[in-house]
Amino acid sequence: MNEPVPERNQSASLRRALAVLEHVRDHAGAGQGLSLTRLAEALGLSKSTVLRLTLPLIEARLLDRDRKTGAYRLGHGTLHLGQAYLATLDLRTVAAEESHRLMSEVRETVHLVVYDPPDVVYIDKVENATNVRMASRVGSRAPVYRTAVGKAILAWQPDEDVEKVVAAGMPSMTRYTITDAERLRAELGRIRQRGYAVDDRENEPEVRCVAAPIFNHADAATSAISVSGLTSRITAARVRDLGPLVAETALRISRKLGSTR
Repeated sequence: MNEPVPERNQSASLRRALAVLEHVRDHAGAGQGLSLTRLAEALGLSKSTVLRLTLPLIEARLLDRDRKTGAYRLGHGTLHLGQAYLATLDLRTVAAEESHRLMSEVRETVHLVVYDPPDVVYIDKVENATNVRMASRVGSRAPVYRTAVGKAILAWQPDEDVEKVVAAGMPSMTRYTITDAERLRAELGRIRQRGYAVDDRENEPEVRCVAAPIFNHADAATSAISVSGLTSRITAARVRDLGPLVAETALRISRKLGSTR
């Protein structure tokens, strides 16, 4: 009767098998794969060990080995795992921890929106109870051209989307609202360069917002996160400090959603 394999050895084998899988993921060129020799050398393992570790991965279709060249590449089982993971993702759930962390750090209201052209829809709001409450509410809509969250998303959309926004009209909400198509395009260019957008009293007279786009697993900007507050608290100078913080938060959420940015 065979002796059971010690648990410690099983854990070590699993870690090495996962290291093989990760190395193939990161280094197998499109359509080429990695040879047994390159894989063994890169991981500091013998060829026989690599063969032993890859066998169950191939059986589970997490790895595939070319019958002619012997090269390894990811198997279609990894696609099924990825699809199953993405199917379980809920933006509000994924972003919740980051939204609360951002609110605690800046002590201002944090909004989470999704893109539903020509508008954005507010799907979550985290407030600092000690501040004046923002008029926004979950489920409400706002045009993309006059909100920081909207411009943050629009900056990464194709030109056709921008033209549709312009064609739909950009009526003024305050005296600061951008209503000129060329000014909007220039603003979107600046947003792409710095990584965040600013609503400088464009939607509400005494409110400033700073927002950054959130990218999904296909690296498409489909949502955004923002910090909003009264102009007395979010001064023009403070905007420059908040911008990078909001952009970093958005990037962390994007990566949790599967973005490679």
